[in-house]
Amino acid sequence: MLFYSQQITPRLEYIVNLICREILGIDCQITTDKDQFSKYSEPKINYSSLSFDDSFTIVPAGLLFEKGIRQQDMYVPVYKDMYVFFLTDPASDIPFDPFSASFYMVTRYEEYVDFNEDEHGRFEADQSIAYENGFLNEPVVNQWTRELGEGLVNKFPKLKIKKNKFHFIPTIDVDEPFAYLNKGIFRNTGAILKSYLIGNKKEGEKRFKVLIKKLEDPYFTFPFIKKIHDQFKLDPVFFIMAGKRSKFDKNISMGKKGYRNLLLDLVKKYEIGVHTSYKSNSKIDILSGEINRLSLVLGKPVQKSRQHFLKLRFPETYRNLIQFGIKEDYTMGYASRTGFRAGIASPFNFYDLEREEETALKVFPFQVMDGTLKDYLRLYPEEAIQRIRELIEKVRKVNGTFISLWHNTSFDDNGEWKGWRKVYEEMIKLCVNE
Repeated sequence: MLFYSQQITPRLEYIVNLICREILGIDCQITTDKDQFSKYSEPKINYSSLSFDDSFTIVPAGLLFEKGIRQQDMYVPVYKDMYVFFLTDPASDIPFDPFSASFYMVTRYEEYVDFNEDEHGRFEADQSIAYENGFLNEPVVNQWTRELGEGLVNKFPKLKIKKNKFHFIPTIDVDEPFAYLNKGIFRNTGAILKSYLIGNKKEGEKRFKVLIKKLEDPYFTFPFIKKIHDQFKLDPVFFIMAGKRSKFDKNISMGKKGYRNLLLDLVKKYEIGVHTSYKSNSKIDILSGEINRLSLVLGKPVQKSRQHFLKLRFPETYRNLIQFGIKEDYTMGYASRTGFRAGIASPFNFYDLEREEETALKVFPFQVMDGTLKDYLRLYPEEAIQRIRELIEKVRKVNGTFISLWHNTSFDDNGEWKGWRKVYEEMIKLCVNE
C-alpha cells in the first residue's frame, strides 16, 4: 500500500509503522510524490487535504507535523461507538485523524506537559484525557485501527489484513518473597517481641511457627503459582526486587541463600525481569547496580523491567532503562485504575517525544493489577472478576494482548487476600477459554 503525505516526519513514520505494518500487517510505503501517488493502481491512503481519485482519504489534524510539545485542546465525541478526537473533514473516509490520535495516546503526549504529581511523583489516571472523557477502559487505538482496516478493505477488497490473535501474558511482581523466612535472627526476634508488646500475640506465634517450620511462610506462594500456570500451560513473567531495603522497598537482601535459591529455581523455567526499586527511578547508579546484581545471580543478562510503585516519568525513566540494556518494559498502567493507560492493547516501541525518535524499547501495557482492584477500587472478589471479564472481552474483541499484574503476596489465601486466589483462577480461565 502507498501512503501519501505532503511531508514526512519521524512522528508520521513511527505511527504509520505501528498501525499499518505492526497491527494491520500491511506493507506500507510513504511518499511525498503526487505524480507517483496518482498513478499508483494498488491500495493507497491519501493523508492530506488534497483530492486524489481512487484513494482512501484521511485529512490530517496536524499533530504529526508539529515540533515540540504543547497543551492540546481536546473535544472527544463518540463516532460509531468509539471515543474519538482530532476531528477533521467530515467528508473524508474517516472524519477524525486516527494517526494523530493514536500518536497522542501511545507516546503519552499528555504526560510530557505540566501535571499535578501524586505523593510518589506519578501522573495519575484521573488527570488523563481517557479518564476525564470516560474511555480509560477502552483500547481505543486498537478500535481506531480496526475501523481503518475495515474501511480500507471495503475500499480495496483485495487488500489483505493481518489476522491478529488474542494473547495473554500473566506477570508476577515479587516485592517480598518471604514474610518471615530469610530475614535474620535479630529482625525476626525483634518482630516477635514487638508483636507481644503491642498485644498481637497471634502474629508473634505465627511468625515463630513459620521459623521452626511448623507453618508455611504466607508469602512463599510459588508452589501454587507454578501449579496454576502449569495447569493452563502458561508461562508468567516474574519481576524481582534487587535493591536495598528502604521505606518503600520491603524486599530482603539477594545475599540470602534462600532468596538466591528461589531465583535460580524460577529462572530454570520462567522469564525473569528486574523490579526496580523506588529510588532507582531518579538515581541511575542505583538502577544500574540492581540490574547488574540480578544479572549476576541469574547468570544471564536481564532485559525486562517493571518500575516499583509504577513510577514512570517521561522520557527519563525509559531513557535510563535503555542505557542499561533493558529491551522490554511492563510498567505502562495505572495503580489507581484499571484500563489502558496508553489507549492500546498491543506492545509498541517507545517514542521519545523530546528527541523526536523511535527507540528499540518495547512497551508492554498491562490492564489490571491486584492492588488496584482490592485496595484502590475496594472491590469484592466477585466484583473484581466482573471488572476483569469486561476488560478481557474488550481486548479479545480487538485481538489484542491482555496483561495482568499480580503479586506473590496476593496468593496468600489466609490473610487479607483470602478469596482472591479464586479471582486469579477465574481470570486465567477467561483468558484461555474462548
